[in-house]
Amino acid sequence: MRIAQVSPLIESVPPRQYGGTERIVSYLTEELVRAGHQVTLFASGDSITHAQLEPIVPKALRLENRTDPLASHLLMMEKINLQASRFDVIHFHTGYTHFPMCRRLPIPTITTHHGRLDFCEWQPLYREFREIPVISISNHQRRPIPWANWQATIYNGVPNEFYTFRDKPGNYLAFLGRISPEKRVDRAIEIARRVGMKLRIAAKVDKVDIEYFETKIKPLLNTPDVEYIGEITEAEKDDFLGNAYALLFPIDWPEPFGLVMIEAMACGTPVIAYRNGSVPEVMQDGVTGFIVDDQDEAVAAVEKIGQLNRALCRQVFEQRFSAKRMARDYITAYRQLIYKHHRPRLVG
Repeated sequence: MRIAQVSPLIESVPPRQYGGTERIVSYLTEELVRAGHQVTLFASGDSITHAQLEPIVPKALRLENRTDPLASHLLMMEKINLQASRFDVIHFHTGYTHFPMCRRLPIPTITTHHGRLDFCEWQPLYREFREIPVISISNHQRRPIPWANWQATIYNGVPNEFYTFRDKPGNYLAFLGRISPEKRVDRAIEIARRVGMKLRIAAKVDKVDIEYFETKIKPLLNTPDVEYIGEITEAEKDDFLGNAYALLFPIDWPEPFGLVMIEAMACGTPVIAYRNGSVPEVMQDGVTGFIVDDQDEAVAAVEKIGQLNRALCRQVFEQRFSAKRMARDYITAYRQLIYKHHRPRLVG
């Protein structure tokens, strides 16, 4: 198949450091190329890929501190529109800015939503464009707009070889992601304090969260048992997660997927996660970690982590969350869309 992958321009593909959507775009693109498909990637010019790269801007927008990212994304949509006939299917990872264009394209498109969908402003938008084929990354993600044209739920996946299985647990708890109100690193700090273990925090701070970090979180970091590392690279995540005793995922929002959970599983590191969003879909309670509802349960879960089999965490990851499995699922979705697009329509 001739497949176009359309990535957000905020980060490169793959991102140099933090970036969930662009990372998944990279994993999927490379697996599709490996499977023998002709793939074109629309992304920032500093992206690295075995696909044909169509650069829209020289560098990831976050690195250039551009004030109007929408302008670059609209430019990308026009370039895709002009080249649409080159492809059998176009796969968007860019939210909804392309929806009006999709109605007028002569080929099938599909859109994966990577974020939360529970914004009231989106309700009329998705009712208007309810024919646009969309993919969810968890079943829970669909709940705010159940009437959308859902084609499938396809769980995210990462390459098996990117993470090293470690059968021996480390001596610290880990927190990886963003420092923001919904990620609740403050809960992680309190859990570690109560169980008397070291907590290592590898997380970025977005501009919108700087005040929150300075006023709410930074004062909590002034203790010998809390180590704030900052943002780390893909290669650094392997050691960071693999050498942890457990990953803390104490979220307070409707998490669409939670990539860090499967990255920890890939290392054999169990996860202690709050019961929000996709967590019950991704986690297997008592197998890959524990799902909890409050701080007391989280503390008790840390004390039970030693009962879990780290090899089984890795096994579950390989069965459910490999990049190869993710690519197979998308190939199936592409073929179904292409078939529907080209099949003869019966005239009544």
